[in-house]
Amino acid sequence: MGPDVPLLNEYKQEFFWKRFPQTVLGGPRFKLGYCAPPYVYVNQAVLFLTPWLFGGISTLLCQLQLLQELHAAVLSGMLMLGAAVGVQALAMYAARRSGTVERLGAPNILVDEEEVEFTHCVSPETVRFIAPGKRFGLNVVLHSVLAGLLCGFGTWYVFLGRLTALYSSIGVSLVVFVLSWVTLCIAEYSLIVNTATETATFQAQDTYEITPLTRPLYIFIFIAVDLAYRFSGTVPELHLASQVLHVLFLFLPLLWALGILPPLDALLLWGMEQALVFGFGGSPMSSNLRCVLLLMFGASATVAVCNYFIPSTLGVVLFSVSMGFLLSLDLSQIGTLCKGHTPTFVDHRLRKGGLLLVAMAEAGLLHHFLGLAQSQSFVTGPQAPVSYLLLILFCLCWALKEIQGAYVFGGVFLNPLYPKGMSSVQTFKQRNRGLYIAAAIRRVLLNLVSPLGMIAFLSMDDSLQQLHKASLCVGFTRAFRVVWQSSEDALLHMVVVILVRLAAENKALPGWDNLGTGVQLLLVGLLIDRLTQFMAKLKFTLTVLVTSWTEKKQRRQSAGTLLALNASLCPLLLAVVTLSALLSAPLLPLFTLPIFLVGFPRPQRSWPGPVGTACPCPDSIFYQQMSGSLASALRMAFARGSLGSLAPGSHFLGRFQDRMVWIMILERGYGYCTVNIKGLELQETSCHTVEARRVDEVFEAAFERPERLGFTQGFNLHWGNALTPCAVLAVRVYSDARNVLSGIIDSHDNLRKLQDDFLKALVWLLLRYCVQKHKGFLWSCEEGLGVGGRKSQSSQLAQTTCTQPPEAVMVESNGSSLRFRQDSSSLTSFGDWSDEDDLFGPQPARRTVALVTAEAQPGHTMLQTGASLPGSVEMDSLFENMALSALQPLQPLGLGIGLPAVDKGQNPEVFRENPGSLPHLNFSCPQSEVFNLPAGWRTAPLLPSRLMQLRPLFPEDWFRFALGRFGPTVQGETSEDMTKALKEDEALRELHAQVALSCLISLGAESAFTSPSYVYRLYCGDVPWTEGLDWLSSSKELYQLALQAFRFSFKLLFDQASLGPMESPEELFSTLEDYERDWYIGLVTEKGWHDSVLHEKPFLFSLGHDLAMGTYTGRVLSLQEQLVQVGRLNGEGVRGQWANLSWELLYATNDDEERYSIQAHPFMLRNLTVQAADPPLGYPIYSSAPLHFPCL
Repeated sequence: MGPDVPLLNEYKQEFFWKRFPQTVLGGPRFKLGYCAPPYVYVNQAVLFLTPWLFGGISTLLCQLQLLQELHAAVLSGMLMLGAAVGVQALAMYAARRSGTVERLGAPNILVDEEEVEFTHCVSPETVRFIAPGKRFGLNVVLHSVLAGLLCGFGTWYVFLGRLTALYSSIGVSLVVFVLSWVTLCIAEYSLIVNTATETATFQAQDTYEITPLTRPLYIFIFIAVDLAYRFSGTVPELHLASQVLHVLFLFLPLLWALGILPPLDALLLWGMEQALVFGFGGSPMSSNLRCVLLLMFGASATVAVCNYFIPSTLGVVLFSVSMGFLLSLDLSQIGTLCKGHTPTFVDHRLRKGGLLLVAMAEAGLLHHFLGLAQSQSFVTGPQAPVSYLLLILFCLCWALKEIQGAYVFGGVFLNPLYPKGMSSVQTFKQRNRGLYIAAAIRRVLLNLVSPLGMIAFLSMDDSLQQLHKASLCVGFTRAFRVVWQSSEDALLHMVVVILVRLAAENKALPGWDNLGTGVQLLLVGLLIDRLTQFMAKLKFTLTVLVTSWTEKKQRRQSAGTLLALNASLCPLLLAVVTLSALLSAPLLPLFTLPIFLVGFPRPQRSWPGPVGTACPCPDSIFYQQMSGSLASALRMAFARGSLGSLAPGSHFLGRFQDRMVWIMILERGYGYCTVNIKGLELQETSCHTVEARRVDEVFEAAFERPERLGFTQGFNLHWGNALTPCAVLAVRVYSDARNVLSGIIDSHDNLRKLQDDFLKALVWLLLRYCVQKHKGFLWSCEEGLGVGGRKSQSSQLAQTTCTQPPEAVMVESNGSSLRFRQDSSSLTSFGDWSDEDDLFGPQPARRTVALVTAEAQPGHTMLQTGASLPGSVEMDSLFENMALSALQPLQPLGLGIGLPAVDKGQNPEVFRENPGSLPHLNFSCPQSEVFNLPAGWRTAPLLPSRLMQLRPLFPEDWFRFALGRFGPTVQGETSEDMTKALKEDEALRELHAQVALSCLISLGAESAFTSPSYVYRLYCGDVPWTEGLDWLSSSKELYQLALQAFRFSFKLLFDQASLGPMESPEELFSTLEDYERDWYIGLVTEKGWHDSVLHEKPFLFSLGHDLAMGTYTGRVLSLQEQLVQVGRLNGEGVRGQWANLSWELLYATNDDEERYSIQAHPFMLRNLTVQAADPPLGYPIYSSAPLHFPCL
């Protein structure tokens, strides 16, 4: 797609320009897509101006001194209450009148597009169009009462007499009066008549009708400040605040329209998070449940209140140290650990308890003996030695952290100490040993020495003597907690305070010194956080601005105009960036263009839903498998500092082969970290491929460079990119190798040998089956390697969705609507019914019913699908809503066309005996009974002459060899004579020969395999009809053994073509054992493949058919420790793009798959960022639940 793709298509543009005026005015719909009678607009205008009418009457009576201010406000409120009740009564009456008429089908979600047939001005249709009413009766009462209160207090807030006294100017008062009533009318209309869609939308659905309360809430906040000013007397600060807020009150409609003010739910969560982090020294929580229901906010506030009332400063110090330590731990995991009472937990508890006792003892002793010592100079006081120690600790910890990553000094310069060009995990670990030692030293300094040093500094502070002040109490409560919660940040804050005191020398800084050390640390922490956000937002802004012109594929026709506009309005642009940093709100680039707005403040997680929601597909299992190992690697990387500072809200991107892992830090405390791991789609689209290629280039420049670098090569050439490489992690993950089998599967020599390998593999599996049966093992097709055959699509969907991770996932209930992303190598159908040189090119595969076999699980059946025939009927379309088990078994459609009719019941040469009427086998060796096969396996409806004709194909030497190897495993004591007797038992040999050759004929393999397509069909379990197929498919276990044997034989063909032929029976026996133990050989669409990946089977093999290329492919997955490259993303860039995504989809409803804001951007990684958003806006194929792990 070109850079000038429309931001909004024509339909969405029309929809947007109808919705936006409605949002600005609070709900009136004055612009419709069709003609409406004039009274529709007149009614809305009257309702919009009704609060102004009531307020104007009250104001006039007050100005004429007929009523006092309070009585006039009450009159206005009562009139508005009556009007609100009347409007709601009309809405309920209209709903009952039209409730008997039901629309057919689902209603259109775009209510604006529903054409209404208006009959008269108060008809039910008109009333429902203007005032839809409330869904809940409680909201009818609540919103009506709030409407009356809002109008009453609003009238009092904008009385002309009060405004004149406030501004001492009648002209200014009149302007403020008129425009203030516009704001009040907008809020009243949205509350009681019709609620407009807000640009600041946090939740996708407003289930409990909270949105109408948003605008009145902000007005009540303004009124509360004015009431405080009126009843507090002459307070200069409140007087100034009231003047400013009255002017700001006029701009509330603009702030609402721009979406700067957050909705209620986002405001509550954001406010609690900010108070918890900066007021009480905590961390953002990984879920709303932890933030609200676990009372982290309330517990932190309780500690501050207790400190205010504790009379002894020593008691305050001890209480603050202990509670700060306990609150900084991962309290949610203590219950889980306590259930086990494992030695690890006991040891962990003893270590933490011992550290707490040491910290309390240190704090108590230092405060008791040195805390009361007075000194005129900070340099000569008792805090001076500790201050210098903290400065040294900070320098050491910073230097040791910098050398752990690939880049130093903020990602500008390459780190010469970091290992380069490593491809082997062992080599990487060996060459990284020096950095591991440095990391261990840093870990001790940061997690043990630094907290004790900071506690010593705080315990001897002079301001503890004035602790019974609210500000000092909150400040020291926060200081003693943040020492543990975020030791690295606390050390930086304390160093800044120390440097300020050292720079001041003996000079007094009255305004600064009077704050106390606790409040100073709070302000420094807040300042550093906002400054860090400002720098990250500024870098993001420059990236968007510069790349909008330098990147040709991003250069729109308006790029020059936008750049000139931003340059001319540079102060305004800086003000927008500064305001977003001060509010800790995302910087929203509209449509990801250089048009910057301040997004509404929201929690660091950016999304309201629970963590762990995803859009799963078959590829999700690869991320689920690697998440545990990746979490272990991240734990070590976090402890070493390889990934830099770990602030909640940080984002990382991991890359390995075709896998993209998105990692987000949710929560951080003392000794633990909580993260969310997301997996992005493996089927790379064009946009995904462009950004993935740039990610690879960025990582290659950091990790795959030559050993010796010149001065000019030491710079980070990709510094402007959103991704900064950090480290390489060793993760146990599947390596995916795909090979084209041309020259292997179509080689006649290989195909001729396939028959012999099949019989050998089947003999081995039959003997192994007997051994397992003797030992009491139950055969299960899920444990076998690739024994499921090809399933119908519905059964595949059911099996895939039911085995998803236990986290919350979004899956549609109708299996037919799910679309799995499948690559060409995992297709399960093939075009074997068309000529290779098809006139119309490759035809898409269709699914028809070819065979019905039963799964090994009791009570379940599955459909085997095969190639579709011309004119055949698609079973999925006919029976998509029926359970597959309800379908009657069908014979293969058309596969028997042209075969002669055989009357099997009248042919005496064909075996049709019942298992009970078969002659008893006379084994010459007593142990042969162990290797006896079920009687039903001897009832194949085949002529004895055919079996005798194929008897030379049976590998007798291999049978004796395998029997000799399996024999000792079932004998009580090893005996060479007994083993020899087993080998010479002719009845046993003939039994296995009969079963093996019967399977060979039933699979249509009595002659050598001549066609690659036939081999592929057998591998997939799509067996063409033969005389013995019904008999073979009737025995579940034997059918699965035969299919597994064929897959083993094909794997033998693949290995021998690549590595050379088997040199001895011992090597073949060992290879088959290896296949059984360490391999899954089957299809990627089978449940066994899914389970094997999750159970971490060492190797997996699958055969595929690329219809587009007309080639057969082999896919091998190998589980081993691999190097995964991880880099840090610009967190503010991610938040800004997610804010635009939320606005664009939830407000502008721009869900076009080819929209501009989802196109590839090599610097911003726009497409990957959109994918990583939480559903329904994003579409990660895997998302883990919050993962809690220690990182000390």
